[in-house]
Amino acid sequence: MTSLQTWPLSLLLVIAVHCSNSLEDNKIPSLCTGSPGIPGSPGLHGSPGQPGRDGRDGRDAQQGEKGERGERGEPGQSGVRGLTGDRGDPGEKGERGTPGECAVAPKSAFSAKLSEARTTPLTVGDAVRFNKVILNEQGDYNPETGRFTCRVPGVYYFAVHATVYRSSLQFDLIKNGNTVASYFQIFGNWSKPASLSGGTLAHLIPGDQVWVQMALGEYTGFYSSPKTDSTFTGFLVYSDWKNSAVFA
Repeated sequence: MTSLQTWPLSLLLVIAVHCSNSLEDNKIPSLCTGSPGIPGSPGLHGSPGQPGRDGRDGRDAQQGEKGERGERGEPGQSGVRGLTGDRGDPGEKGERGTPGECAVAPKSAFSAKLSEARTTPLTVGDAVRFNKVILNEQGDYNPETGRFTCRVPGVYYFAVHATVYRSSLQFDLIKNGNTVASYFQIFGNWSKPASLSGGTLAHLIPGDQVWVQMALGEYTGFYSSPKTDSTFTGFLVYSDWKNSAVFA
């Protein structure tokens, strides 16, 4: 075969190689131009990728301005009571206080006797005036009237000792005009005086009066001499005052 005869065949080979290279590059050669193809179907979603690496820490920003104060919240519920704590150390001793007033117990007592001038017969209903005072510090007994007047409320004890001579004797212990106790002794024309004694308790309030009073006209034998006496005695046993321990 001659060179002239082989030239057309060589040209076709060159064109074929050129077209082949263009197809590998997804390009349509200008010499082989065709119509665009139909779009392909969407591909399937790919598998999730691997998590990315942590990013770098950001830089600190400038501090913001202070916000407005919020409204006060509602009180919370009371918590459970805690355990009792240990006892604290003793405190320092305080200063000494000023002295207080001294308490004085109420007092009331007296004792008096008949003088020799009072041995004459006495009238029934009269208070026997034991006019010779033995003790009367509070002044509650009046020797001029023979009467004791209560100043301190409470219970009192009264006692009468009489020397009986020349006549029988009967007398009463009187409280505010009422008989509390009565005493009687017969005198039988003895050569020496006899005696009559008695006592009783009485509850009194301020202003009450107690005295000895003749009971019968023919029994008035109170007697007194330098050797023997007739006495009237009374004193406070306990007081009813409860509001204060200090009494004037």
